[in-house]
Amino acid sequence: MTTRFDAIVIGTGQSGPSLAARLAGMGQKVAIVERKRYGGTCVNNGCMPTKTLVASAYAAHLARHAADYGVMIDGPVKVDMKRVKARKDAVVGRATQGVESWLKNTANVTVIEGHARFESPTAVRVNGDTLQANRIYVNTGGRALVPPIPGIDQVPYLTNSSVMDVDFLPEHLIVVGGSYIGLEFAQIYRRFGAEVTIIEKMPQLIGREDEDVSQGVLDILRNEGVSVELGAECMTVEKRGTSIAVRLDCAGGAREVVGSHLLLAVGRVPNTDDLGLDKAGVKTDARGYIVVDEELRTSVPGVWAIGDCNGRGAFTHTSYNDYEIVADNLLNGHRRTVSDRITAYGLFIDPPLGRAGMTETEVRRSGRKALTGKRPMTRVGRAVEKGETQGFMKITVDAETRQILGAAILGVGGDEAIHSVLDVMYAKAPYTVLQRSVNIHPTVSELIPTILGELKPMD
Repeated sequence: MTTRFDAIVIGTGQSGPSLAARLAGMGQKVAIVERKRYGGTCVNNGCMPTKTLVASAYAAHLARHAADYGVMIDGPVKVDMKRVKARKDAVVGRATQGVESWLKNTANVTVIEGHARFESPTAVRVNGDTLQANRIYVNTGGRALVPPIPGIDQVPYLTNSSVMDVDFLPEHLIVVGGSYIGLEFAQIYRRFGAEVTIIEKMPQLIGREDEDVSQGVLDILRNEGVSVELGAECMTVEKRGTSIAVRLDCAGGAREVVGSHLLLAVGRVPNTDDLGLDKAGVKTDARGYIVVDEELRTSVPGVWAIGDCNGRGAFTHTSYNDYEIVADNLLNGHRRTVSDRITAYGLFIDPPLGRAGMTETEVRRSGRKALTGKRPMTRVGRAVEKGETQGFMKITVDAETRQILGAAILGVGGDEAIHSVLDVMYAKAPYTVLQRSVNIHPTVSELIPTILGELKPMD
């Protein structure tokens, strides 16, 4: 059977459902296809479940340190992992069901459950039926990368997806990968009570960050008892009784980590290998990401790629922004582009990292004259009052244009405070606008104008 639509959306991640609803609201007949779980990575095994676990871990951490605040708790703090998982599942369940219900109750939207594969630039096949449309939007997201570590096929391992099914406390969790996903899970399980070791092949954690940010994150984790092994360029894995051993050194060196469970957190790959893109003529790059232009159009007219599968952003907020770009350009005649957005993201360990714009390293490489300011969280009143003084804040400014180039806030409230900086960057206003603002006391944000008033030339 062949059914004709005005538009077909493949995938229900962060951008697909909003785009489907927007097009349907304009009177278009839209089909949206989902093969597994509604809501994509963020809802099912990304942002929502991990931040729910972060919250449970924070509660356990705070309870253990209650005496520091004059609050006495009798007996040791216990974590019921089954209840932790049940809470996480409830949060995820409500969100997933919400997306499903929204789509199925939206006029002009037909929800089809199954695996979509292209047959041509204007047709996809799902469950043996053919769907046709002149406009097709691919929103298939990504999945965990399983690296070709020698021996990995001989041992059990977890990914960010399968770890969501864990309802017990690992005795010793080995986390391979020292970036966002790995660091969050490392701290979560350490706070739940597990022994945790992070293994990273690079010489520093989160290699895209400045050295002081990476060192700050390392200090936070080590202060909580997380072990970290850096420079592990030649990992091999083997089963050793009921344990898992990871060797770290080249040429048979002695450095190794032995644990009870292994979590792989070394990156993502796009869900594009089984879409039949070749039948539509849609080009992908060497890593499998769909090649798109600045307006998210693929190599084939009438086909767009939005969200993580296009390699132009790896975050929920960039995926949603993809929807906004496509919808505004199609429906409002705008010319919004991917390059309009400023790099911004968070690392949701505790305390968190909020990042916006260029790193200090990138500014130096650009060769431009710059000013910079920095302040430790020990000199931020709100942090002192909360007893959470790890980290620092820093901002970099173009010395000639006076526009803010980038900022990092590693510390309590950093994931929220960074937005005041980001907003001024989007406004392309001089840093003095923010410097002269009168912020509420006592907050983390109130120190941002202070930092901007103490800028010094970058060395």
